[in-house]
Amino acid sequence: MAEKIKVTGGGVTAAKGFKAAGVEAGIKYSNRKDLAMIYSEYPAAVAGMFTSNVVKAAPVLYDMQIVKNSPFVRAAIVNSGIANAATGEPGMQVCRQTAEAVSKALDIPADSVLIGSTGVIGEQIPMDRINAGITKLADALSDTRQAAADAEAAIMTTDTVPKEISVTFKIGDADVTIGAMSKGSGMIHPNMCTMLAYICTDCDISKEMLDKAAHMDIPETFNMITVDGDTSTNDTYLIMANGCAKNPRIESEGKDFDTFMEALHFVDAYLARHMAKDGEGATRLFEVKVNNADTHDNAKLLARSVAGSSLCKAAIFGCDSNFGRFLCALGYSGAQFDPQKVSIDYVSRKGSVRVFERGLKKQYSEEAATDILSEDEVTVVIDMDEGDGSATAWGCDLSYDYVKINADYRS
Repeated sequence: MAEKIKVTGGGVTAAKGFKAAGVEAGIKYSNRKDLAMIYSEYPAAVAGMFTSNVVKAAPVLYDMQIVKNSPFVRAAIVNSGIANAATGEPGMQVCRQTAEAVSKALDIPADSVLIGSTGVIGEQIPMDRINAGITKLADALSDTRQAAADAEAAIMTTDTVPKEISVTFKIGDADVTIGAMSKGSGMIHPNMCTMLAYICTDCDISKEMLDKAAHMDIPETFNMITVDGDTSTNDTYLIMANGCAKNPRIESEGKDFDTFMEALHFVDAYLARHMAKDGEGATRLFEVKVNNADTHDNAKLLARSVAGSSLCKAAIFGCDSNFGRFLCALGYSGAQFDPQKVSIDYVSRKGSVRVFERGLKKQYSEEAATDILSEDEVTVVIDMDEGDGSATAWGCDLSYDYVKINADYRS
């Protein structure tokens, strides 16, 4: 991380002009927050990326049109418990009615309201509970740190820990802030994953450049995580910029845009990494770094193949130094390479050990390798020795609890 980027320990309310709230609306659960709102006091430019799944939830379809057609946004409302996916026209009607209700409660245009949902597929959202929840949210909106935490808590489903971050940096003489939250634990796979991510910034940046920033960074961060190989119906990444930092406006590529991109990448990578670490049933983060591949694209392909392999994930769970599984996953990735050039190291807080070097097994201590792999964050570093392409993918181990959690998720 560059020294000019400072982590400030906040969430979506960290950037100037943003408020948030999270309340209990009883949409599916009782005795827990399940409805969140983010509100910008000023019109905000918006960009977004959404699930690659052909089956898209109603709020995804709705937000895609808002991002494309609305001149600005003012609010996002998100529920957990029910995904509003596979709900047909009634599901779209819920989105429209929700936007209208938020519009009336906050006195903002209906087409400036973004909608998000996460949870069980196929169930209809009870509109009466949404309406009652919107009244609570409007009263609870605040720019405090607790308000951001409440909003994050309200979007969590099987997540075991909150995922929030804020950073500050300089553009010109102005202090600019990015505050963010996300949720995601299972049904996570590259090309968007089962996640909701909301990024709020007070940066003054055009919609076009905000869109460029999102499309440049998502392939290097959120599209590089995998938990279980399943791509959700509800994946949503939204970034809102209200200009309250009053920095020199970013309307083209250059030094200021590069500074913004560096900060955004730090935020996105942080959230992506922590989503992978919090994979359902996970006991450790499984990071794969591929170095010196012939191209960047092939490095990404190789890293994702290893991180997504069930056998590799099981080996990480068992702290088993079975480097043959990593080699195998490289080989079926679709990238072409010379296996005789490949080297593999295991790295964690306990140290590092080379287990495979240029096509041959190394003599190493199995006990030392097991000790390194037993840490809660483990990195497999793979040197392809074919060029200068590099990439990092994030996953988690595959434990007994993953099956238990997903076997009774609906019931």
